Amino acid sequence: MADSPRVVSRDTSERRREITTMIRSRGSVQVAALSEMFNVSMQTIRKDLHYLEERGVATRAYGGAISSEVVNAPIEPAIEVKRVSHTAAKERIGKLAASMVAPGESIMLDSGTTTLQIARFLPSDEDLTVVTNDFDILAVLTQKRNIRVVMLGGELRRRNMAFYGAQTVAALDDLLLDKVFLGVDGLDIERGVTTHHEPEAQLNRKMVETARQVIAVTDASKFGKICLHRIIGLAELDALVTDTEASAYIDEAAARLGFSLHKA
Repeated sequence: MADSPRVVSRDTSERRREITTMIRSRGSVQVAALSEMFNVSMQTIRKDLHYLEERGVATRAYGGAISSEVVNAPIEPAIEVKRVSHTAAKERIGKLAASMVAPGESIMLDSGTTTLQIARFLPSDEDLTVVTNDFDILAVLTQKRNIRVVMLGGELRRRNMAFYGAQTVAALDDLLLDKVFLGVDGLDIERGVTTHHEPEAQLNRKMVETARQVIAVTDASKFGKICLHRIIGLAELDALVTDTEASAYIDEAAARLGFSLHKA
């Protein structure tokens, strides 16, 4: 016997509530995956997403939808705000990431308050080479006399106290590094690693080209956020270092996309 309209309506509303919860927790969803999960057609899922878009829950994107809360991530916070946000998690992440650096390696530290913690925890007595474009990281590393420091020039962006521009990118042309540690403004499973500042995205992509290993470092507050400028997809990462607040779907993404996951 066919389902009554009331039963169908209840099933639809329950499914849409579940999809809403997934969108808000993950930041994005895909039509094909939802179709398989709920055992309904992709056309049905598209109607669900259209319904949620009309109600401001999500914004449709190719193959799925993105949370309206993160599709236009808030403007970049000032460096003073970043320095006092999630400090305990950033310290743990920085300490764990620093332990991944072997004696004699050459590494790149991207600008950011989490990568700054890596610089703090690098051992002073080991032979390392550290390349950076971040003024605050430079200040920390000058106190570690056995570390060779290479500072990338360019134009100073005071909002995050780092250097950018064509000169900064060109300085990487002849460098071959063991590891690059990327700071993160936004990290989404479908949209990858993103940033607010276009010159930073350009520089980060160049950093990735120079390194044998690409390691993103971020606390869990950045998950699901999508900024305007894309750096790389998550499948291009070798590792992600984050904190224990990271949701289970990050573990699933690591297994599926092939990067190692480290939680501090």
